[in-house]
Amino acid sequence: MSNAVNGDPANLMNSNNNQTPGKMTSATDEAKDAALQQALATTNGFNGIGGSSGSNSSNANGDSERAKQRQAQIQKFIASPLQCKLFVKKISTGQEFEYRKAEILWARETKADPPGLEYYVHYVEFNKRLDEWVSFTRLDFSREIEFPKPDQKKNKNRDATATPPPQGTSTPSAAGGSSQQQSPLRASTPTAGQKRKALHDDESAAGTPASATDDKENHQVILGNEDEDGQTMEMIQDERQPQETFSKKQEIEKLRTSGSMTQCVSEIARVKNLNKIQMGKHEVEPWYFAPYPQEYAYCDTLYICEFCLCYYASHKQLERHRDRCQLQHPPGNEIYRHEEVSFFEIDGRKQKTWCRNLCLLSKLFLDHKTLYYDVDPFLFYCMTQRDELGCHLIGYFSKEKESSENYNVACILTLPQYQRLGYGKLLIAFSYELSKAEGRTGSPEKPLSDLGLLSYRAYWTETIVEYLLSTNEDVTIEEISQKTSITSQDILHTLQHIGALKYYRGQHIICLGDKVVEQWERNQKKRKRKIAPNKLDWKPLHFTPSQLRFL
Repeated sequence: MSNAVNGDPANLMNSNNNQTPGKMTSATDEAKDAALQQALATTNGFNGIGGSSGSNSSNANGDSERAKQRQAQIQKFIASPLQCKLFVKKISTGQEFEYRKAEILWARETKADPPGLEYYVHYVEFNKRLDEWVSFTRLDFSREIEFPKPDQKKNKNRDATATPPPQGTSTPSAAGGSSQQQSPLRASTPTAGQKRKALHDDESAAGTPASATDDKENHQVILGNEDEDGQTMEMIQDERQPQETFSKKQEIEKLRTSGSMTQCVSEIARVKNLNKIQMGKHEVEPWYFAPYPQEYAYCDTLYICEFCLCYYASHKQLERHRDRCQLQHPPGNEIYRHEEVSFFEIDGRKQKTWCRNLCLLSKLFLDHKTLYYDVDPFLFYCMTQRDELGCHLIGYFSKEKESSENYNVACILTLPQYQRLGYGKLLIAFSYELSKAEGRTGSPEKPLSDLGLLSYRAYWTETIVEYLLSTNEDVTIEEISQKTSITSQDILHTLQHIGALKYYRGQHIICLGDKVVEQWERNQKKRKRKIAPNKLDWKPLHFTPSQLRFL
């Protein structure tokens, strides 16, 4: 097996290494000609060629002219498909489908005999996680093809391939040197000078980071219903990332309009490169790109060992590995066990390979994540479900060993096969239980993505309302913070969101409305899982300066 952690982390898995935006250079003429004939045969305009005589000659000439125009459009599309928009058959559930407008993000030749073409498409006005590879037969050539405007296309190509880095920084290459131009199929590998926590800079599939001022416009009370439990929770890159080239205004505008928070200028970051993964008894469709080795590009299914997280191209290889693999739980200390749920603490410095494999796996469900630069500065807390076969990974969160901003979470994720089961909220609750054991307040790394903000706000609201209803005395925000380990800023943010802050007789008071209380009571009836503090067997870790010297 060629393991990614031993190779180049920028080794992106795609067959078209010589591909450039706007053109598809790796497809053979045979594949292109076959695709052209297939497309022309399915269009009405093509069938109209040949015309007729007599009174219908003018109609025949018109049909012939339209057929020629259609043929020219299709030829242009096949030669340069990227950024074009056309209707694609989108399969929803079962055999149901509908035609939706989609943008072509990438194209490649299949390994079929004879070879064909397939395209990676983004459905307009749909979430990015629904992007997918589609076969040539799913493209609708009977309707108009929308080609990119020349200026737009030119500027986009220039931005993606020839934008010089800002003064004082360089664009890292695979060898660690600097380069001002990269192939769109190569990812930037962080250099040693970059901030370590870039490993956990994530962002959601769609949405804009919300602020306290934005929250005032929407006072809908959300206390964590079934739809929110287990949602993917991600932190996004902060504005101090060295690769940042946008002004604050440009950044906000880009986040609002792009449908994704990723700031990666390479087009490959938008292309999902795996169709399916299999972990244990679960078969999961990935949401985003992850830089697994290139030789796995055409695997219909990537098989991942659910205990050591190693990956294989065939089920037979996985079976041979399982015969030798001795691991039945994450390679760390079990610090919590209650009912079927266990938590393990893993030091990134001691278990580098496992933690890097975990980051690779999580990248499939996080829109943007800088991989494997350095796992040493992080502790990973993995939640598992126990049965007679072992401890199966449900989700995890990571935290910096030494956080200058007092963050208690750097990255958090619930695997899709365990979402909507209440595990997401359990992960958040456990992170705050650790903060209570440390005797300090904590907060997730800011800014939060939209899904992250939603999930955390649900937990904050439920916890704060529960504490306020359980006490008959006057309390201050500082006292709430000490009891819950939620920071004062997060408490204020939550109280403002649910409309519980009132101004009365010259001072601010906390007043819970009837709707807030009713919503909390409904959610308490639904809530099945809670952290049992007495089941936590853990002492805060303290690191010496030499142990925190990672570089």
